[in-house]
Amino acid sequence: MKPSEINEKWAVLQEKIARNFDTDIPDMKVMLFLIGVQELGKGPQKFSKRQKEELMHIANCRLFSELGFYELEGIDQDGWPHWTLVKPIPAYTLLEQEMIMRSLIITYFENLLE
Repeated sequence: MKPSEINEKWAVLQEKIARNFDTDIPDMKVMLFLIGVQELGKGPQKFSKRQKEELMHIANCRLFSELGFYELEGIDQDGWPHWTLVKPIPAYTLLEQEMIMRSLIITYFENLLE
C-alpha cells in the first residue's frame, strides 16, 4: 500500500474503533492494546500496568509474525501467548516504522472482520 492509502485506511479504522467503543480516536498504543486483548482471548477485564505493557508486546509480536520476524512459542499456564524472535527486525526509520505498524494493524482488523 502507498503511504496515502495507509493513512486513509488508518483514519477510517480509527473512526470505526472510536464509534464501536464510544471513545476518543484511538492512538497506536490503544490499537496495540486492543489487539493484545484479542490475542489473549480472555475478553475485557481489568489489567495492571505491567499486563497492559505485555498485551502491547503480544500485539507487536503477533503483527510482526506476519512479516516472519516472530513465531508463536506457545501458551503459558496462565493462558498468555509467548513469542520467539526468529530474525532481527531491520532498523527502520521512524516514518517507516509508523507506516509498517499502521499497515499491519489495518490488515489485522480487516482479517478479524472478514
